[in-house]
Amino acid sequence: MTHESRMLIDGKLVESESGRQFDNINPATEEVLGGAADGTRADMERAVAAARHAFDNTDWSRNGEARAAGLRQLQAALEAEKEELRGELIAEVGCPLLSTFGPQLDVPLKEALSWPADMISQFPWKRSLPDKDAFGMGMPAAREVWKEPIGVVGVIAPWNFPFEIILNKIGPILAMGNTMVLKPAPDTPWNATRIGRIIAEQTDIPPGVINIVTSSDHLVGEVLSTSPLVDMVAFTGSTATGRRVMEAASATVKPTFLELGGKSVYLVLDDEGDISASIGGSAFISMHAGQGCAMPTRLLVPNSRYDEAVEIVKVAMEKNKYGDPTDASVLQGPQVSKRQQERVMGYIEKGKAEGARLVTGGNIPKHLPKGFFVEPTVFANVDNRMTIAQEEIFGPVLSVIGFDDDDDAVHIANDSIYGLSGVVFASDLERAKSVAGRIRTGTLGINGGLWYGADAPFGGYKQSGIGRQCGIEGLEIFTETKTVGWPAS
Repeated sequence: MTHESRMLIDGKLVESESGRQFDNINPATEEVLGGAADGTRADMERAVAAARHAFDNTDWSRNGEARAAGLRQLQAALEAEKEELRGELIAEVGCPLLSTFGPQLDVPLKEALSWPADMISQFPWKRSLPDKDAFGMGMPAAREVWKEPIGVVGVIAPWNFPFEIILNKIGPILAMGNTMVLKPAPDTPWNATRIGRIIAEQTDIPPGVINIVTSSDHLVGEVLSTSPLVDMVAFTGSTATGRRVMEAASATVKPTFLELGGKSVYLVLDDEGDISASIGGSAFISMHAGQGCAMPTRLLVPNSRYDEAVEIVKVAMEKNKYGDPTDASVLQGPQVSKRQQERVMGYIEKGKAEGARLVTGGNIPKHLPKGFFVEPTVFANVDNRMTIAQEEIFGPVLSVIGFDDDDDAVHIANDSIYGLSGVVFASDLERAKSVAGRIRTGTLGINGGLWYGADAPFGGYKQSGIGRQCGIEGLEIFTETKTVGWPAS
């Protein structure tokens, strides 16, 4: 597999100043795929300085046509290498081939750069306020609100949907006239370094506008939070790490955009007649080994149909094919690393210890001696206070929880520090909408409807984050607001 190991700093593809590389490991085979530059704090500081210079001393932030052209060039060049990128993502992320035709690759590649590029000319950069004699002193003023780029944005990306998340950061950040420094996850560096090579060799995006620093050291990313040269930090990852990013950024009082964890519900109301289809759909959480922050991992079902629901989801989960992610029929690949596999198995043991009933799965599969796999797993008799119902597992583990009525279901759904996503099923659409309106979460699918898209804001309530990715809200978050006035004629 051909790959790019170098970082992108100030328009040049460079090795780490230390000369070291770290291994990129295939989680399905445990083999070393190759290496990536092991960046240092000094590398990160050079990247930040380059982004600062590009923002302060070029016309990038004022040239909307150049920004749109650069984003479209990047999209076209990525399209030309799409199949190589597909294989690369499967190899380093462990995501199943099936997922690359959706959110892992094809969908974000189609719209994550093009939609923000189109919006540059449509964005409300200025809006007028009524003339006003603000202090009542006979001095009426004309007034406007201006939206301006926020400056240098530091981006810290995760490993689960790395290409999708990186593109959905690049598009809005650059479209709004900012420059950026990206630190991709050390588990999945190559999709980011490929983007860097394409930017350097096949686009007219000026040097310093995008900088990409790979590193095995998570602390290298802290430079983005602490540096006074960085105006904002955009982080996607766990809530625990998000708290640390926010704390580090507080020293320079810089805004943070945080897209964090979730413990979303899959709620089936009691007016559903044949619940087999709606309940069975909950087994889809084992897609990509459950490694998605928005995946609904708490299945809420009426107590009156609890045993029936458990049996349905047991059969559905056992039908999910898992294993080699290059197999087009496989829904579930490996966990991304040995550490993540051990984390998931630790939660499974915790669930058993706290009294939940293991219905199916719960083991490392014996027929897959290589790779970081975990069986698709279902727990029943789960109390919402249990650890497996409260903490984000990030694995193919579904907890089935019973409820008495709509009020009880809403209470259980909201009894969480998270509020990222969710699903509601009901025969009565208006009833489903009413219940959905009471659930404190940033996105919700009703009766199988999907909300995802470059034009759809995504983010969470409570400790699932601050701000929104995508949509108009996802553009505005990378801007500052300036209000101006001058004497009215």
